[in-house]
Amino acid sequence: MADASAGLGLPQAVILLGAAVVAAPIFMRLGLGSVLGYLAAGVVIGPFGFRVITDSHAILGVAELGVVMFLFLIGLEMRPAKLWSLRRDIFGLGLAHVIVCAALLTGVGILYGLAPSVALIAGMGFVLSSTAVIIKMMEDAGETATAEGQRNTSILLLEDLAIVPLLAIVAVLGATDGHASTPFTWQSAAIALGCIAGVFAVGRYLLNPMFAILANLGAREVMTAAALLVVLGAALFMEIGGLSMAMGAFLA
Repeated sequence: MADASAGLGLPQAVILLGAAVVAAPIFMRLGLGSVLGYLAAGVVIGPFGFRVITDSHAILGVAELGVVMFLFLIGLEMRPAKLWSLRRDIFGLGLAHVIVCAALLTGVGILYGLAPSVALIAGMGFVLSSTAVIIKMMEDAGETATAEGQRNTSILLLEDLAIVPLLAIVAVLGATDGHASTPFTWQSAAIALGCIAGVFAVGRYLLNPMFAILANLGAREVMTAAALLVVLGAALFMEIGGLSMAMGAFLA
């Protein structure tokens, strides 16, 4: 007989949502934040808890979609002019954070006996943070609009942008060691940058006319479908360019 907890059917989906709805308010009332509540709920109903859901890969798509939608909502609250005003923090403080932390972690790896290339790749991997988790924690604490929150957001944005050069470094190191499965080309970096420019161009010149036409039609369900199309389309577009889906939703 097949394991009833395998996959993600309607009963598992209801239990998953119910655990999140119960755990998040409790942890927020305790002052621990909703993110920790979601994590605790997942542990309780997951394969190491009551085993309501044993196939962790079954909810991976749902989790990625949730992150995409959350970053889109965060992006709605940030105007392009506001992002432009943070450019010095993004490319100054954010870049310094990535370089300094990568150098320090690489040094730690070398001290523990790792090869320099392996230590560098591992160090760069640990530099990257979860944008969705950190922004949600700042939002729960009411720190998103503060000066410190804006600087943290700038660092997170630079980390997302740093994925392209980091992947390039990994490919170059792999080619040097003779283990590269796909050699890096500047074409891949150009595609990634082109995807970012494309999302900005579509948002600047096409979205307003499109939503104006839909608004004149008076069909609310079409407006909802169009909004979902923008979110998922931008996420897919950025994923094709080698960047994160969450970043695409944020830019959209």
